Amino acid sequence: MLAGEVPALTRAGGGCLPFQAALETLSSASAFGSVAGRGALGMPRTGTTTVGPPCRCKQVKDSSVKRGYFQKSLVLVSRLPFVRLFQALLSLIAPEYFDKLAPCLEAVCNEIDQWPAPMPGQTLNLPVMGVVLQVHVPSRVDKPEYSPPKQCSHENLLPAPVVLTSVHELDLFRCFQPVLTHVQTLWELMLLGEPLVVLAPSPAMSSEIVLALISCLQPLKFCCDYRPYFTIHDSEFKEFTTRTQAPPNVVLGVTNPFFIKTLQHWPHILRVGEPKMSGDLPKQVKLKKPSRLKTLDTKPGLYTAYSAHLHRDKALLKRLLKGLQKKRPWDTQTALLRRHLLELTQSFIIPLVRPGREGEGAEGHGPRLTPLPHQEHYMASLMPLQKNITPWKDDFLRSLEHAGPQLTCILKGDWLGLYRRFFKSPHFDGWYRQRHKEMAQKLEALHLEAICEAQNIETWMKDKSEVEVVDLVLKLREKLVQAQGHQLPVKEATLQRAQLYIETVIGSLPKDLQAVLCPS
Repeated sequence: MLAGEVPALTRAGGGCLPFQAALETLSSASAFGSVAGRGALGMPRTGTTTVGPPCRCKQVKDSSVKRGYFQKSLVLVSRLPFVRLFQALLSLIAPEYFDKLAPCLEAVCNEIDQWPAPMPGQTLNLPVMGVVLQVHVPSRVDKPEYSPPKQCSHENLLPAPVVLTSVHELDLFRCFQPVLTHVQTLWELMLLGEPLVVLAPSPAMSSEIVLALISCLQPLKFCCDYRPYFTIHDSEFKEFTTRTQAPPNVVLGVTNPFFIKTLQHWPHILRVGEPKMSGDLPKQVKLKKPSRLKTLDTKPGLYTAYSAHLHRDKALLKRLLKGLQKKRPWDTQTALLRRHLLELTQSFIIPLVRPGREGEGAEGHGPRLTPLPHQEHYMASLMPLQKNITPWKDDFLRSLEHAGPQLTCILKGDWLGLYRRFFKSPHFDGWYRQRHKEMAQKLEALHLEAICEAQNIETWMKDKSEVEVVDLVLKLREKLVQAQGHQLPVKEATLQRAQLYIETVIGSLPKDLQAVLCPS
């Protein structure tokens, strides 16, 4: 956790602001905050390791300061992208810290130091400042939630815990309220890795919309860069604003209207206004041509020449509007919207992957949303030779007529056109590399299991040279290291047998080789 006193900024007010700047460290990192993100965590991952830390700011008038305001900031830094948990944590800590300063922060840090390390799949009760935050750490085997999760048993907890419906997912409905009519268009832009600028009235709003956009592709990995809060002081400012080359595949969140002029050449710009909370659906931003993006006071809208391939789901919009009018809980609204996006992404992915195990969905992330016939999918017939890529793509596009997204998704539109553009995007490259890596790891695991299940290894070694035997030892050790680092999906019993095999093989070698392979 970091704290500091900074000069007054150009915009007053408090809020959770994911700043990219680093401040001076005030306290030691806790075990909870210092644990690196683990491979088993079931949340969206990107190619970058940068995580914008949540921040809480307070600005008050102060005549003794040259600019007339004094601002205090509290920043929480962690390797874990638990955005929703950290927002809730800062909302508890910040008010007390602004009043009591260092003593309050020291007490909070002592409490956080006692928190257990977050393990995938566990439900944790985290006490802080007289409140217990109950959170579930997601894992890859978790099933997608379509409705707010029920509260866990807390009979022995006093006071009753504050249950967070998600440790890392933002309130998707609140983030997308001004752009609900364009959610599917924005989903397509994210799927294709298109450059997009989000111009919002505050760092908090720009950050949340950007994070919501990159999360709407779940379970597909987001493989492009993104900046929740980008300013003219960032090192890539010149690179992103130059007109001599095409904009990079990045999603930018900005607040300075100056970017309307400097980023006019970007193909997609989303401008949103101040949020308005009412019983009706907030006024939706309109779809406008980029040529109308001229002045700094440009009205809210989605400025793009892109034409969506899929038709809008009007039934979803009516359902969300009805829920808003009936004051349906926001978590329920978010669950409806997230389910729609999840089904859309899975329907798009399913034709690309092999048939999963019974009851398993795309990418192994929980059950299928709609049962699929046992038809042949494209990935099952994929040839590894590069020269076969072109006929493979044509064959795949033809296969969509009888094994395409229409089997699991009711939306109509130009699915073929969407796939054609997807094949040229960074997300297809990232998806293919990830699938190739997973299949290679699976083959390595099967090879290790086959070796460990083999009988009479002593018989195998009789007609083998010492070089071949030593090579077996080195290969088994390499696979053990991979498996112990959770890079290979093998059982603990297999690892134990592999270790026993290594000891047996080494014991059959001459003493000098044993000394080399097992130095004391």
